[in-house]
Amino acid sequence: MNLSYTSREQVDVYRFSWPVAIGVPILAVVIQAWVPTRFSFVKVFDFPLLVTIFFAVSRRNPASGSILGAAIGLTQDALTHLKVGMFGIANTVIGYVASSLGVKIDVDNPGSRFIMTFIFYVLHQLIYFSVAHGLINDTTAWNWGHEAGAALANSLMAVVLFAVLDRFKIRT
Repeated sequence: MNLSYTSREQVDVYRFSWPVAIGVPILAVVIQAWVPTRFSFVKVFDFPLLVTIFFAVSRRNPASGSILGAAIGLTQDALTHLKVGMFGIANTVIGYVASSLGVKIDVDNPGSRFIMTFIFYVLHQLIYFSVAHGLINDTTAWNWGHEAGAALANSLMAVVLFAVLDRFKIRT
């Protein structure tokens, strides 16, 4: 039996060109802010969250994942009518957890990407819901059916989106 062990140093870490590293998150936030006003079915997708997950697991650095999540979340907050910081907090946590998990599992497999995105979407919504109720006394109700459907839709979109964004990876 031939067993091989991969050390942390052998895990592929990727970087991205500056236009991709800056342009893709900005494009995701712009799409999230303005496309749903024209096409209501797009509201179910959370493109800034998907981009946060993709870059975080690709870079595999919890500090950069947290900073990226915070930057994307705060930009998303600035373009919405919601309280500033809500998406910032949730995306920061997801960026950190996704980066930390990216070192431990194979994140290049479409199946693991689907499952990972499903879990991260639900976690993101739980964090957002908790912060909204705990800090600003928001009275919206949690709807498991809607959240499960949205998690499924975002997970399917992530498999496609991540495959497209894989073309921009540069191995370090």
